[in-house]
Amino acid sequence: MTQDNVSVPVSRVPGAAGPWPGPRRTPGRVTAVLGALVITTPVSAATVTNFATCRALAEQAPAEALTAAQGWIDHGGGDAARLCRAEALFLHGDFPAAGEAFAALAAGGGTRTAAQTANLYDRAGLSWLRAGDAARAERLMTTALDTLPGDSDLLIDRALARAEGKRYQEAIDDLSLVLKTTPRRADIYLYRAQAYQALNQLDQALADTDHVLTLKPGDGEALVLRGTLHALSGDATGARLDWREVIRTEPDSANGKVAARRLSRLDQAPAAPPGATGGTAPVPAKP
Repeated sequence: MTQDNVSVPVSRVPGAAGPWPGPRRTPGRVTAVLGALVITTPVSAATVTNFATCRALAEQAPAEALTAAQGWIDHGGGDAARLCRAEALFLHGDFPAAGEAFAALAAGGGTRTAAQTANLYDRAGLSWLRAGDAARAERLMTTALDTLPGDSDLLIDRALARAEGKRYQEAIDDLSLVLKTTPRRADIYLYRAQAYQALNQLDQALADTDHVLTLKPGDGEALVLRGTLHALSGDATGARLDWREVIRTEPDSANGKVAARRLSRLDQAPAAPPGATGGTAPVPAKP
């Protein structure tokens, strides 16, 4: 059996929770030392003798890949086989076991680079985040950052874990560090705006959302958020303008449907008492 010298996949958890819902990262991509390997033909457990084949099987049939990876481990597959097993556990939805497997690989030493070790700790953290243990995820991601200080992707992942644990200020701190080195990342401003919203720091959230729309004019998600922030601030007119723009430009998208729901609820909200500003009561920030 062959034993690949495989670099650690840079893989992001899809659909993780936090103040920013929905998938923000792509599922795992595997990069071998000698270049990217893409498997497009079906494989079976009997053919698993290298990481690329094993990972392809994990994507097609995770349960079969678990059996195949264990057999490969038993026949001297080494870290490449153990990495495939960890990937298969994650894809099979056994996130605690995947977290343990990635962490064991990271702590196992060997000839990996700092970046590879950090990515393994990050994968462990992302697995625990999917398992619902944000505190453990944050600890593992902090270990990853201790190994590879200042890495933007690791900071973003730790911010996600911190937000999931309702540690919004710490999430903001991580995102602010990312923006120091990549100041034109519209997605990071959007994440930070959502964290500011969770802290009810609406002025800061609005400023970040405006920055997103400067970098990405007409962005539907940013317009939905800005409309919500206007509504929460008592500015019903501003909320209606933003939500109507989303409905106009992308009526059938998820953003358009959220905007329509929020606009409907705002229109049905009771009038504000005499002397109040904004015209109507703020609409809660729910989908």
